[in-house]
Amino acid sequence: MSHPSRVRIAGPLTSFADGFAAELSKQGYRPNAAANQLQVLAHLSRWLACRRLDATTLTASVLDEFLDARRAQGYTLWLSTKALAPLVSYLRSIGIEVASVQAALSPSEVLLSRYRQYLLDVRGLVPTSARGYVDMVRPFVAKRVVDGELDWTNLRPKHVFEFVLAAGHGRSIGSAKLSVTALRSLLTYLHIEGLIAQPLDKVVPSVAGWRQAGLPRALEAGDVQSLLAACDRRTGSGRRDYAMLMLLARLGLRAGEVRMLNLDDIDWRAGELMVRGKGHYIERLPLPADVGQALAAYLQRGRPDTAQGRTVFVRTRAPHRALSSAGVTEAVGAAASRAGLADVSAHRLRHTLATQMVCAGVSLPEVAQVLRHRRLMTTAIYAKVDREGLRLLARAWPGGAS
Repeated sequence: MSHPSRVRIAGPLTSFADGFAAELSKQGYRPNAAANQLQVLAHLSRWLACRRLDATTLTASVLDEFLDARRAQGYTLWLSTKALAPLVSYLRSIGIEVASVQAALSPSEVLLSRYRQYLLDVRGLVPTSARGYVDMVRPFVAKRVVDGELDWTNLRPKHVFEFVLAAGHGRSIGSAKLSVTALRSLLTYLHIEGLIAQPLDKVVPSVAGWRQAGLPRALEAGDVQSLLAACDRRTGSGRRDYAMLMLLARLGLRAGEVRMLNLDDIDWRAGELMVRGKGHYIERLPLPADVGQALAAYLQRGRPDTAQGRTVFVRTRAPHRALSSAGVTEAVGAAASRAGLADVSAHRLRHTLATQMVCAGVSLPEVAQVLRHRRLMTTAIYAKVDREGLRLLARAWPGGAS
């Protein structure tokens, strides 16, 4: 195993080696991983020296040239700009600005950037939702580019219909409905900005599909236990995943809510948890003893001392930054794979909790309160899982047995 102290560095970046090594250690890099980063720094320093350049001349294009040279010399690792991110971040932190060269945004991307800001500032969407809306309507905006400029003067309802038909092809009903919602939002924004004279959001057709048509896809109680048992609580990563699964399965939190959980959100004395939900709502939930024990075990013997920020859950690999929503979902999928279960998502555990509550006789308003639904209609789908209760309401089929 290599060690940072064994890496020899020559050239214009030599003076930064010790500070960079200390920063890597502070961020939780293991000696071998830190040595790899220092070897990349050493190679870059030699390459700069050959071209009589120094740290102040680093730009995105210069770094791209270095990576091309690294590939040409036969290197097989650390060949992307992502590999240089720790070094670039460190240089910037000590006042050496590594200039970035960004291509000029196209007219459509300029508008989409403004639309995204509108979604964040006016509509109050979270960044992930805003990005999803932008991605959905990007093809619609791109088609309005004429001779290098956006032209909205000839936008007609038929263009809206054509986009909806194309967007729905090959997609699930839920995804198609989301694209329609995003298009309506964009058309509203275009009218507010004065880019289109008439509000066209009303002409967007709805996607065929009935609300509450399906059944929630809940797991069996035994499957939930198998999922929890698949986490090796002898390791830090296992304690982390177990704590996250407990929050998902016992409290019905969403993946994004687990990701945003902060150390200050846990009130140990009161036995409560503060949850940052959809629409920037903040609510308090009781903290069950078993969930609290899982969190305490992770915080005491799993969360790295080098964790950055105040989020409860962080990456297991350095740098130990906050875990993303995708990271939460991936942890659930990995546990499901170990348990021999297929197609298990974080949200499916939320469905499972609601289904278990309804089958245990909990009323829908109480289920809605636990799930923090704003409208009871959102919870109504879980009424269909109480088959015994529905059997009492079902009328006999004409001509059938009474």
